[in-house]
Amino acid sequence: MKREQFSSSLGFILAAAGSAVGIGNLVAFPVMASKNGGAAFLIIYAFFVFFICLPVMLAEMSLGRHTRQNPLGAYTEIGQNRAWRTVGWLSVITPFMIGVFYLVITVWIAGYLGKALTGQLDQLAEPASFDVFTNSNELFIYMALVVGLTFLILQGGVKKGIEKATTVLMPLLFVMLIALVIYVLTLENAMLGVKFFLVPDFSKITGQVLNGALAQAFFSLSLGMGILITYGSYIQKNNNIVTAGKMVAALSLLVACCSGLLILPAAFSFNPDIEISELSESSIGMIFMFLPKIFLALQADIGYFGASFIASFFFLLVFFAAMTSLVSIIEVPVASLMDGKGLSRRKALYSLGGAMIVLAVISALSFGRIEWLSNIMSYGDNTKSFFNLINDMFYETILPLNGLLLCLFVIYRWKKHNLDAEMSQGNDSFAGSFLQKYVNFSLGTFIPAILAIIFVNTVLTIYFGYNMLSLWFEKMGFN
Repeated sequence: MKREQFSSSLGFILAAAGSAVGIGNLVAFPVMASKNGGAAFLIIYAFFVFFICLPVMLAEMSLGRHTRQNPLGAYTEIGQNRAWRTVGWLSVITPFMIGVFYLVITVWIAGYLGKALTGQLDQLAEPASFDVFTNSNELFIYMALVVGLTFLILQGGVKKGIEKATTVLMPLLFVMLIALVIYVLTLENAMLGVKFFLVPDFSKITGQVLNGALAQAFFSLSLGMGILITYGSYIQKNNNIVTAGKMVAALSLLVACCSGLLILPAAFSFNPDIEISELSESSIGMIFMFLPKIFLALQADIGYFGASFIASFFFLLVFFAAMTSLVSIIEVPVASLMDGKGLSRRKALYSLGGAMIVLAVISALSFGRIEWLSNIMSYGDNTKSFFNLINDMFYETILPLNGLLLCLFVIYRWKKHNLDAEMSQGNDSFAGSFLQKYVNFSLGTFIPAILAIIFVNTVLTIYFGYNMLSLWFEKMGFN
């Protein structure tokens, strides 16, 4: 079967950017930055994106294009042993399970978008609104809509589905984001939020903050999920991988900056005396509990209809970001089933979709509706729901492990000269450049070491309540 391909480098860039620009990048990042040094955090985040994450991104894309395979196929073809095949399976199972809880979050966003469009903004701003919605039968109507739209996009394949959707959704997302930023900056007291976001405070930078910035950069670029290996397998041989990778990283950073100029000014326009500590650390808390109050408060200036319109505009923006990410996540196991079993795209979608929907329903029921699902396990001194368990195991823990294993595989199994040869295709200036030397050196030395530390620290923190990095930095004299 002839391998599907993106029609152009731009198509790949927008698709990859769509996978990178997700809920966390759009909502959680500005709050994290404001609490941890503002512009200082942004500078450190940008440094990590280009000097730590970009080499990993280029390695994933190059491995995919070289093998023309999904992660399982790529690791199996080059690895030639059971151990690397197991790593390949891990790179397929991870996005499948992440897709389960990401589907649930996307359904929540679709529900809030629907309620905002129908003028129910006052209900959304109620403190109990989120709990009521997540435990209502209405949730499953929106799940059916999201699943249907996701399948419609993926069924179209790479060109007519993924590329076509992202070439429409991503430009719209950027235009909507910039339009919202311009509007929010006109609100009273908005400049207080801009100050919090753009004035650097290096005194707040600690070891824990550095760890958080690196984790945010790694997750926001969709590394370790197998997405860029899969999308890389659809890149044409004459496309410049290095330029494409830089563009994806730059677009992700641009969205992070714009989201900071949206969320923080909006929060301060709502309450100029707000304490940053009052803002939610999580994307879920910001989207579903805090921001609806801000939108409702706008009715004093622009009326209830105007406030509902702005809320609808925002939830549509976040919905686009969630959908482009969800599509890219699900494409990984779909491509693996197509390549490994020779199934058509439709059969692979229905096979995986059925299992994913069942798990998503179970996850959606674990927010108090079914007691044992809501308290399925305890670790790290906390009781976890089925939804939390998936998030902790696959998103928080296995992603940095996948990144570590990828670095070791590319440099020590696939070898540097093969990586260089692949990145040089479509880029004659790459051979002998500083970037070539840096990518080879970093992937073989300090990047896997950093990812190993993050993985170990994540396991100790989540499952045993022991933050190794925080204790290390305290002993070194940092706060």
